[in-house]
Amino acid sequence: MKAAEIISYMEGLRNEEQRRVLMRFFKTGPGEYGEGDEFLGLKVPQTREVVRMTVGDTPAGEIAELLASRWHEVRLCGLLMLVWNFERMAMKRMADDAEAMARRDELVLTYLEHADRANNWDLVDLTAPKILGHWLMLPSALGGRAYKTQVLDRLAASPCLWRQRMSIVCTWKPLQMGDASWCLRYAELHLHHSHDLMHKAVGWMLREMGKRVGMDLLRDFLSRHAREMPRTMLRYAIERMDEGERQQWLCSSREV
Repeated sequence: MKAAEIISYMEGLRNEEQRRVLMRFFKTGPGEYGEGDEFLGLKVPQTREVVRMTVGDTPAGEIAELLASRWHEVRLCGLLMLVWNFERMAMKRMADDAEAMARRDELVLTYLEHADRANNWDLVDLTAPKILGHWLMLPSALGGRAYKTQVLDRLAASPCLWRQRMSIVCTWKPLQMGDASWCLRYAELHLHHSHDLMHKAVGWMLREMGKRVGMDLLRDFLSRHAREMPRTMLRYAIERMDEGERQQWLCSSREV
């Protein structure tokens, strides 16, 4: 399906009241992190339905046009199409298939090429774990762990907040599969980040590490870093602990 047809259809779903809500929620005002972003006013389930209806007939070149759109929801549509295509190639029975591997690598490179179009936290969070994160745990013809680490290190070192967020949020998928090593690396790299959105992202991944891999691993990280962690990051990380233990960690932090 042509990108122009998809965009026209989505523009026909425009909801002015919801658009105003989303513009405020995603901080699109002057000086805010989403400054200048434009919304149609579609809810995520509506965008997912568009993907479901059109992705099978939409060539890769048309997806690139969706990613170039001014509309937030259209870019999300394009990104979710990349997710859909990646997940088809990432099924367990296809993990070592050479053709599937090549297609996964191609989708990852496309995602990285257009990473700047995922320019708000929802666009990152709905896609980075399912593309980059899953790719970390699968065979790749591009290279092994050292190559993948270089890819994430470049994202982490980028001046772009959203690329930085990708580097930590993508570790959610490895955590779901029992591997905490990626989370630990990028949590430490972003420990002193200045932006609240990164404090929340790192704390969220640390909390997931405790839940999915082991609370003792989280406690070990906190024993080494709680005193230097931003308060928001720490609060997110300890959210699943009981009240007594949460208070102990909060009292041990630098921001008592």
